[in-house]
Amino acid sequence: MSFEFFGLKMRTPSLSVMCNVLSKRIITRTLVLALATLAFFLISDLSLPQSAAAYPFWAQQTAPETPREATGRIVCANCHLAAKPTEVEIPQSVKPDTVFEAVVKIPYDLSSQQVLGDGSKGGLNVGAVVMLPEGFKIAPEDRIPEEMKEKVGGLYFQPYKDGEDNVVIVGPLPGEQYQEIVFPVLSPNPKTDKGIYFGKYPVHVGANRGRGQVYPTGDKSNNTVYNASKAGTISQIAKVEEGGYEVTIQTEDGSTVVDTIPPGPELIVSEGQKVVANELLTSNPNVGGFGQADKEVVLQDPNRVKWLMLFIGAIMLSQTLLVLKKKQIEKVQAAEMNF
Repeated sequence: MSFEFFGLKMRTPSLSVMCNVLSKRIITRTLVLALATLAFFLISDLSLPQSAAAYPFWAQQTAPETPREATGRIVCANCHLAAKPTEVEIPQSVKPDTVFEAVVKIPYDLSSQQVLGDGSKGGLNVGAVVMLPEGFKIAPEDRIPEEMKEKVGGLYFQPYKDGEDNVVIVGPLPGEQYQEIVFPVLSPNPKTDKGIYFGKYPVHVGANRGRGQVYPTGDKSNNTVYNASKAGTISQIAKVEEGGYEVTIQTEDGSTVVDTIPPGPELIVSEGQKVVANELLTSNPNVGGFGQADKEVVLQDPNRVKWLMLFIGAIMLSQTLLVLKKKQIEKVQAAEMNF
């Protein structure tokens, strides 16, 4: 298409050409924006690196709403497969608006060494999650007594979920120093906190020591056992340069499979050995585990205690007066008999 303008013949571009130019510009701008966004995130990660989190982070990732499943099991047990004891000490009853200790005990053999991510051996870390009743929370710094502050140390307690201060996690911590973790808990006051009532409430606690055996993705860590994927004869065991082994199994139909074992677990098989499917190829390097405990705490009304003390005092006084009256009657009866 063309037209004449002041004696000059002009030609307008076709619609297809205009569309091609426009689409190229849009694609170019989109690519530039994507590259700029990627560069921004890379630079921010380098300039402001985020702290590495361990098992509490994984628990939050796998169960963002609550760490306790409908069955009562705490989600940490999905990755930490071994069962270990966990103990918790809390008062049987507490008064409103008071600070008390919740002590979580994570016992284990301090001489134990766990397999680290690179296959080397090291000490165990510990961590815990405490599910307090609604309204209970970690006490603010200015409410914690000095004696309790010494027991707590410099621990940082993190809410499991934003807006829910009654579920807290802590860790990972060096197990040599924190086989006992003290949680400074502030009880609510039903007179000022709406929806809180005096009564008995459950407390759920979970604690683990050492690394897990399964990642939240379902992949195995190097802190667990490895099995033969197929039945057959081990034809070759090759060491990997980065660490670990590649175990080649020749099956009965002549095909071969290679099972990769990361650094850490120790082989318990040798070349030429026959294995069945799912037979252990390594020992179990795990020395840690997870445990949970359930307790109950009573949010006690001070007025109930006062009335109970008055009632008990009245009963004791009545019993005393009855005994005195009985003695008096016995004396009168004895005097009448002598008369």
